[in-house]
Parts: sequence; C-alpha cells; structure tokens
Amino acid sequence: MAKVTGKVFDIGLFRRLLTYTNPYLITLFFVAIAAILLSVFAVARPILLKITVDDYIVTKDEPGLLVYILFMLGVLVLEVVFQFLFVFYANWLGQSIIKDIRQKLFHHMLQFKMAYYDKSSVGRLVTRAVSDIETIASIFSQGLFVIIADLLKMLVVIVVMLFISWKLSLIVFAILPLIIYATRVFQKAMKSAFEEVRTQISNLNSFVQERVTGMKIVQLFSREKTEYSNFKEINEKHKKGWLKTIWYNSIFFPIPDLANSVAIGLIVWYGGLMSATNASVDLGSILAFIMMIGMLFRPLRQIADKFNTLQMGMVAAGRVFTILDTESSIDDNGKMTSLDIQGNLAFKDVRFSYVEDEEVLHGISFDVKQGQTVAIVGATGAGKSTIINLLNRFYEIDSGKITIDGIDIKDVKLAALRSKIAVVLQDVFLFADTILNNITLQNPNITRETVEEAAKQIGVHNFIMSLPNNYEYNVKERGGMLSSGQRQLISFLRAYVTNPRILILDEATSSVDSYSEQLIQNATDTITKGRTSIVIAHRLATIKKADTIIVMDAGNIVEQGSHDELLQIENGYYKNLYEVQFIQQETA
Repeated sequence: MAKVTGKVFDIGLFRRLLTYTNPYLITLFFVAIAAILLSVFAVARPILLKITVDDYIVTKDEPGLLVYILFMLGVLVLEVVFQFLFVFYANWLGQSIIKDIRQKLFHHMLQFKMAYYDKSSVGRLVTRAVSDIETIASIFSQGLFVIIADLLKMLVVIVVMLFISWKLSLIVFAILPLIIYATRVFQKAMKSAFEEVRTQISNLNSFVQERVTGMKIVQLFSREKTEYSNFKEINEKHKKGWLKTIWYNSIFFPIPDLANSVAIGLIVWYGGLMSATNASVDLGSILAFIMMIGMLFRPLRQIADKFNTLQMGMVAAGRVFTILDTESSIDDNGKMTSLDIQGNLAFKDVRFSYVEDEEVLHGISFDVKQGQTVAIVGATGAGKSTIINLLNRFYEIDSGKITIDGIDIKDVKLAALRSKIAVVLQDVFLFADTILNNITLQNPNITRETVEEAAKQIGVHNFIMSLPNNYEYNVKERGGMLSSGQRQLISFLRAYVTNPRILILDEATSSVDSYSEQLIQNATDTITKGRTSIVIAHRLATIKKADTIIVMDAGNIVEQGSHDELLQIENGYYKNLYEVQFIQQETA
C-alpha cells in the first residue's frame, strides 16, 4: 500500500507514477528532446555573445557583426519555439496522465463496498479525486521536466565555463556548495511542510462539504456560531500550514540571488584584473561568464521551487495511490453472469456484523415464495435495513447463506444479481439532472415511452406532467426542487421501469402529505403485484396486505405469520406494536 515516507523523494512512488506515461512514450520522448535542445540553445547565447564581442565588436568588423547578430536572432527564435513546444506538450502529458489516473481511481471507488464509505469522509474522497489528482499533473507540467531541463542547462553551462576559462570557473564553482547545501535543507523542510498543507486542505474540504450538505441541521439546531467558530479554527490551521511553506521560501530564495551577485562581482573584479594585466581573459569571456552565472544559479533556485511542486505532487500521488491500493470491494467471483429467476428467496441462519464481534443479525432464517409480499416490522435498530443491504450484497455476511431459487447469491455476478433486484429507499437520492435521467439512470434500454407508460400504470404521470418541462424538469442537487413525497414517487418509478423480479421497499411516509401518501400507496400496490417483495412496513394498510409479517427485535426474528395470526399471540411483540402504533393509523 502506498504511503508517505520520510524520504525527501520517494523513488518507488515515482517509478509507479512513471508507469502511467507508457501510453504516451512518443510525447515523453519529444518533451525530453525539447529539454535537451533548450539547454543547447540557452548556452549558445553567451558563446555567441563572446565571439561577437571579441571577434567583431573589439575589431570593429561591421559586416561580420551583422551576420552574427542575425545568427543570434535565429538561435533566439528557435529557443522560443522549442520553449513553447516544451511547455505545451509537458502540460498535455500531465493532463493526459491524470485523466487516466482519475478514471482508474473513480472506477476503483465504484467497486468499494458500503463499509468503506461508512468509515470514509466524503470531503476527503472528493479531495483525492479532484484536487490531489490535479496536483499530480504539476509533476509533469511544472516539476519533473522543468527540473530535467534546468539540470541539463546547468551541466552544459559548467562544461562551457571550463572550456572558456577554468580560473573564472573555479571562482563560480566555489560558491556553488553554499547554494546546493541551502537547497538540500530547503527540500527537506518543504517536504514536511507540504504534507501538513495537504492534510489541512483535506480537512478543510471535508468540513465544508459536510456542513454545506447538512446546512438544514446546522440551522435547525442554531449551530451557526459554533460551526463558524469551528471553521475559523480549521481555516487558521490551513493558513498556518501555508505560512510555514512561505516562511521557508522567504528564507531560501534570497540566498541564490545573493550568491549570484557575489559571483558576478568576483568575476568582474578578477576577470577585469586579469584582462588588464594580460590577455588570458578577454572582455567577451567576462561578459559570457556574467550571463552564464545567472544561467547556472537561477536554475538552482528554480529547481528548488519546482522541487516544491514535485514534492506536493508526490504527496498527492501517495494519497491517491493509498486509495487505489485499498482492497475494500465485495468479492465478485460468481460464475453466473446472467440470472433468470422466479423469485423464491431464502435467508438461512444468516449472521452479520458491521463491526467485528458486534453482531447485529443473530442467525436469522426465513423464506419468501415467488410473488409473495413479506412485511418486516420492528423497532429502529432491529436489523430491518440490514436485510436489504445483505440481499444486494452491499456487505458480506459473517456466516449462513442467502439464496434465490436455491442459488447462493455469492455464485452470481454482482451486476447480474442487482439487475434482478430493485430497491426503493426511505431516503431517496436524486442526481442534479432531469426527472427522465433520474428514472432511467441513462440506461439506453429504457426509452421515454417505456417510462411514460410505467408512470401511467403507477399513477405518477399526471404529477410529472404538471411540472415545468415535465420529464425534462431538472430536480437540482439531491432532488431539492421536489417534495419528499414527490422524490419517493420518482424512486418508485425508477424501480418499476427496471422490471425487477425481487422488489425491496422502505415505504416510510412520515413526512409526506396525504395526497402523496395515497399516490405512494397506489404505486406500492401496482409495483408489488406479481413480484416477490420485501417491505419494511410503516403503514398498517401495507402490513395487513402482506402474505407474511416478520417481526424483528435486536437482530432476531421474534415472530412470523399473517396479521391475524400474530394478533392471536397473547402478549406478543406484534400485538403490542399494533396496539401502541398501528391501531392509531387505523382509527385516524
């Protein structure tokens, strides 16, 4: 599993990142060639300047001077062209790589079981999938290739300096260790600082995401001042994280500038003295060295700066690879890729725990025959919703077996299994899209005509047609433009158009108006007809119509039978529940 190490630069992580360049090797090769040519063109300028000064300006050779000026102009144009190509294709490569990584990450996240999302912050996952991956792009667009190009330029500059004058070179090289040492210290400090920055960015994103999503709760319980205070504290930590990086930058960046000025002063002093006393150092060489000092020292400063970018990208890559290395998916090893079922369902001594050693289902067993409707009742926390989750294999059972038509659901591919099961949850989730797309979920096999016909059958067509743009009405984020009852009607229709063999309903109507409740009741009657149905029942009408009622308490099935049968049990759990809760609905 990828992890952030204490190394200044994690070679193993970098090698793994480079594997994503394999589809783009031609572009990678071109960028490398452009980097080499840029270093050559850059160093050609001081060499041409030296020749121009010594051979044409000092000697007053006007025709030759014009030729060399034009030659220098040509080199400058080539440098600009290749600089453009280098920047463009380095950025193109970075964006192409992060596109591939983001797609791989999102595909991997789609396979995670619900237990992973139960324990993970949505804000942190969004940070990983968006901003962290964008930071990885900077490794290629602003970090790696720029560093390589600068190192090549420095290498060529050093060679040319030695070729022109080893004495002047020694003066320049004597100052280099100071900058190199400062750069090394700076890199180590920035490594720690950037890890802190990424952590604070993640915390800030997570906090804002959760508070915006839960703004209704914040306002209902008058938590505005408290949450604002919490936000200020997190924002302050975020600021301090960035200020640490700014502090290190403020200390380091003046050092190369100071060294550059000192080196130029020494070259002018020593070179001028040598030029005045003998001809071993000419004026052109001094000017070339002044130009090359900047080309040698400035990249060191830039390399440190770009190394910061590289470090941030590597930290982000480590976080993204940690998710990619997370194994939290449901085993999808079933050999059955299609499922033609009748709908006979059985739970056999099923035990399950969300947290190890904290069992929430204690060996439950029940059978549902084809076309039957089973109502599950019980107090909150009894295990009703857990049964829904297990049937869809959102979680793995600890022991026991769940079968459909005698087939263990573990022997069926997840896609094949879930294609035969439709679920209508109490907490309906709608995407910020049209009603039609929320119903079909953009399944090309479900046409608008099919949706409209299904809507008429369950009695929601008129409601949809009453909305602006009817089926093209955009419900906005989480269906915020619709009431809770309307959202639930859409979810009924979404389940119905898939023509499932097994239907699961959590049909709570505690927060809907009487008109929507009647529509939901009619939809329930239509959608369950002829299908094997499991209903977490909240309305007496549904319970009384069920073929079997399963009564749960603390993860156990305590009673099972029809409505009339259960009422015959003296001091029975269901009878007490009926008298306390359901009979009020009947008399209302």
